[in-house]
Amino acid sequence: MRHAIKHHPDDATIVSYAAGTLTEALSAIVAAHISMCPRCRDEVKDLELLGATLMLSTNDIGSPLAVPTAPETVVVAQPKLETANSGLPIPIARAYGLSAAAIPWKRLGPGIWHHRLALNPGETGDLRLLRIGPGRRMPDHGHGGAELTLVIDGAYSDVTGIYRRGDIQDLDESIEHQPIVDQAAPCVCLIASEHPARFKGLFSRLFQPWTGM
Repeated sequence: MRHAIKHHPDDATIVSYAAGTLTEALSAIVAAHISMCPRCRDEVKDLELLGATLMLSTNDIGSPLAVPTAPETVVVAQPKLETANSGLPIPIARAYGLSAAAIPWKRLGPGIWHHRLALNPGETGDLRLLRIGPGRRMPDHGHGGAELTLVIDGAYSDVTGIYRRGDIQDLDESIEHQPIVDQAAPCVCLIASEHPARFKGLFSRLFQPWTGM
């Protein structure tokens, strides 16, 4: 069953993406989301058009027009709008040569697997796919900076709501939560973070250096 996308990036995140000022990891999440979300795709187009118009209006007469170039990220700025209701978002599948059926998962713990996605040299942050079994609870944690989570398959919930395919959760260091996966099926997410999570439990903190999360 196809669900309407209810959760979108914050306005500030969309503006930063259109301006090319997000980190590569965060940009990858937004690009994946707008490949699934017509509303956010249109917002990005409008912002890019506004930026181009402002640039033209402030350019000195007779001087060469400086055309901005897209940041050298692993995804394109305007991915095609997704039409299928399964599989990886088009920008991620193309950039990393992956399919949903052939992700080389590594086990993190009981019912939890991940696959870390490489960033360009010099880029900071973390980008990875995460697969969590039905009914599993993630450790209670906060964040050291911005974190974006895009649901690719399945669903999870926390104190802020329920997130399904195409939904994006846009968090910062002010939010602490404990995601719980729906009982019906595993949940596959794409997660980008600026800094490691701040786990609350002792075991989770001891486990963190090994996971890199």
